[in-house]
Amino acid sequence: MVAVTVASAFTASTSFAQEDNDLKPAVKTATQINESAANSQVKVNNLTDQIDSKLQQFKTINKEIEGLDVYNSQLRKQIANQVQEMADLNRSIDDVSVIERQITPLMIRMIDGLEQFVALDVPFLQEERSNRITDLKNMMDRADVAPSEKFRRVMEAYQVEMDYGRTLEAYAGLHTIDGQERNVDFLRIGRTALIYQTRDGSLQGIWNKESNKWEALSSDYRTQVTKGLRMAKKQMAPDLLMLPVAITD
Repeated sequence: MVAVTVASAFTASTSFAQEDNDLKPAVKTATQINESAANSQVKVNNLTDQIDSKLQQFKTINKEIEGLDVYNSQLRKQIANQVQEMADLNRSIDDVSVIERQITPLMIRMIDGLEQFVALDVPFLQEERSNRITDLKNMMDRADVAPSEKFRRVMEAYQVEMDYGRTLEAYAGLHTIDGQERNVDFLRIGRTALIYQTRDGSLQGIWNKESNKWEALSSDYRTQVTKGLRMAKKQMAPDLLMLPVAITD
């Protein structure tokens, strides 16, 4: 009985050993498979991380591209606007050239007309007005003066002449009386009257616009002429003057 039991135990032990030997390749294979699976999982994880990183880069680049598209679109609009402004500027330059060619003859005619007007006008401040016209003529020949400045100076001269017609003025000068040059005070009342009076107040005369010559004034006007001179020199307040005035048709 004991011998049988020992034999059975030996047989079982042998059987287990055999089975253990048979399982070793399977366990080894399973271990290898597990290791391979783990390595594969690591690779998959690495690939997943790389894909996520590339996807994030892709999204970032797409956003940059969208921003650049908007920026380029805005630049194209700005460039188109600048091109239009350049075209407008070129047209303006062409227009200025045309205007300059047209306005120069106009200014020359205006100066000639002003010269004729002064020659026919009441002869007050003749040297000053003549010099102003001479300066305008010389200015027209200068290349360093812009056309706009030339036009401004011509219009300024016209404005000065216009102002003469509505102002009261007194100024000193020389006047020939009976062949003798005398120091006198001139009184200009707009363009209505031009009167002179000697410094001692003994003689006075008036410019006759109809005859274009000087005529003596009666001593009866001495006080009024003196009064007018004082008013023009701001030495007394404005007041009524009784002076002869030439009436022309």
